[in-house]
Parts: sequence; structure tokens; C-alpha cells
Amino acid sequence: MAKQDYYELLGVERGASADDLKRAYRKLAMQYHPDRNPDDKSAEQKFREISEAYEVLKDDDKRAAYDRYGHAAFEGGMGGGAGGGGFGGFDFSSGFADIFDEVFGEFMGGRRGGGGGGGSRGADMRYNLEISLEDAYAGTETLITVVASEQCEVCEGSGAEKGSKPVTCPTCSGRGKVRAQQGFFTIERACPRCGGHGQVIENPCKSCAGSGRTRKERTLQVQIPAGVEDGTRIRMSGQGEAGLRGAPPGDLYIFLSVAPHRLFQRDGANIYCRVPIPMTTAALGGSIEVPAVDGSRVKIAVPPGTQTGHQFRLRGKGMSVLRSPARGDMYVEAQVETPMNLTPRQIELLKEFENEGEQEQTNPQTSGFFSKVKEFFNDLGG
Repeated sequence: MAKQDYYELLGVERGASADDLKRAYRKLAMQYHPDRNPDDKSAEQKFREISEAYEVLKDDDKRAAYDRYGHAAFEGGMGGGAGGGGFGGFDFSSGFADIFDEVFGEFMGGRRGGGGGGGSRGADMRYNLEISLEDAYAGTETLITVVASEQCEVCEGSGAEKGSKPVTCPTCSGRGKVRAQQGFFTIERACPRCGGHGQVIENPCKSCAGSGRTRKERTLQVQIPAGVEDGTRIRMSGQGEAGLRGAPPGDLYIFLSVAPHRLFQRDGANIYCRVPIPMTTAALGGSIEVPAVDGSRVKIAVPPGTQTGHQFRLRGKGMSVLRSPARGDMYVEAQVETPMNLTPRQIELLKEFENEGEQEQTNPQTSGFFSKVKEFFNDLGG
């Protein structure tokens, strides 16, 4: 499959300026970045393609080669140059993160780390927390225990033995990057000696082996607001893994799941509850008392002739709504219960009831259904 033209990928003219290229890439990268499109392979592929295009067009030498030879300039299929090596062998994928940082660095606040002596930001962490439906309704505070890396107390995060300090990397002179010549291209990569930090530790701290952090268990208090739903994510800033060599820590993300309830089912802000009703109450009418999710009791008037499936709506007795004073509704669904284990006298009374009155009046749904069944068979026979 032929590769799409780099200028078309970025949506710019062939004579576009460096600023135009940067603006175009910034807009598309924000749209297709994998963090914004989790589990979307097409978006991930699109992000790689536009990053590859920007990597070439932002560099004057690479852009000149592309304008002259097209994609063949980087596919190793051309002759030319010393030893007939052409322009092949260029690795675009290694520079995607650097490209994104270059364009978005002023907005990301150095979040991804880099050269110049600093360590990389600590990794984010995930914690799965199950709560009850009652806690989701009212909100709650809970304690959780996590094991994560923290800044080493001995070296105070520097990674160097007490009394010593990291020194400028002699390989990259503190830049954190080295350059290599490939054809007439100059390729810049992270320094292999310092790992892009720009500094090396000659006397690493014995407590943390030079990483500037150690593993510890800590207890955190989590505030869960009222109205949270299954899958709600709570971010605790700076409570993730510690960064390397004093760099900022990552964040802790708490993913909430609401445990199934023995009485209620939830649908957004509404609560549903199925309640069995004795046949006599359903037939004669009466009242029942049901619990609500807030712990109160609600009395419901049951009209005579209530059928299975009839719903009673209790306004404002449902779930809390996140960051709102509103509440959903509660729906009580009647399930008329057929009597079991009857005494001889009860059987006798039911038989008397069956023989009294007209079937069409006491059981209109049954009569109506079997009338339709009779018509159905008559039509078949006719």
C-alpha cells in the first residue's frame, strides 16, 4: 500500500513554513494522540504517520531530500552517496516522543522529562477500589494502602552518595543527547551513557543504588464524592511513583467499581427494586413498606387489581447526582406472588372464588388472550 504524501497528511502546502508545519502537527497530534484514544488502533496508526511526516518536514535537509525523491529517500531503495547506501535505514519511531515534547513542551510543563540533568517524571499508578451502593449514594472517606517508590531519604533523591553530587556527562557534555552522521543526515538520540539525563553518578547512593528512590508502603485517605458511578476515576496528584533523581512524582488514579446490591439495581441516577406482593393485597388493595437507598422507609399504596410489572415511581428517592443537589427517582416494580402450601380450607375458598362471578370480569387479561388464541385457530381451520 502506497504511503500518503507527508504534506497531505499534515494538511499543508508544499511551501509551508516551519511555523505552519508546527501548528498543523500540533492540531493533529492532539486529535490522534494514543492517550486521548485508548485502544483505538487506527488513531494510533494515524498518530505515527503524522509524527513521521513532521519528523521529516521539520528538518531542512530531510525535507529537501523528500521534496526531491519522495518516500524513496528513506526506504533504502535509491543509489547514490558513499557506498551506494542512499538514505535508507532511518528510524522514525524512536523520535516520536521527542517530537511531541518539542511541539507541546511549553504546555506539558516538562512532564515527560528530558535532558539537561533532570530525571524523568515518575510513572502514574492505578488502584482499583470497590465501594457499596450506599457509599456511592452518600459519599465517603476511606483509607487505602499502596506500595510505591518514594524519594530516597539518604541521598534526598539525587542518587549520589552523601557528600558527592552527580557530574556532567563527559559523553554529551550535559546535553543529554548525542549526534550521529548517517549519509548527509545528522541524527540526534539520547546519550547512551547518561540515558538522556545529562549527568552521571560516579558514587551512587548505596540505599537506592543511584536511582534516587526506594520502595515504601504508604496509607492514603481518599475522598469519594456522592453520586459516583461504576468506572469513575479519581486522580490524586503527586501520589504515584517518585521521579528519577528528584524529578516530579507521577499521579495515582483510583478506579471505582460499585458492588452489586442485594435489593437495588441502579441505572444512572435512578434506582429499581422488585417487590413481591401477596395475591390478596394485589387483588384487594392495601399498602406495602419498602426501603430506600438513603436508609429511609417509604409506604406505597397498592390499588386493587395491581398486576405483576406495575411500577410505582417515588420521586427524589433515587441516587445522588455527582456535583449536583439533584436526586434521581426510585421505581418499585410489583411482582404478584401466587400462594403456595395451601391449607384445605384455603383451597376450598379459592375454588369457591373460581366458581363465583364471570371469568371475563375477574381475569380480563386471561380471557382476552385466550379469545385471541381461539380466533387464531379458527382462522387456521377456515
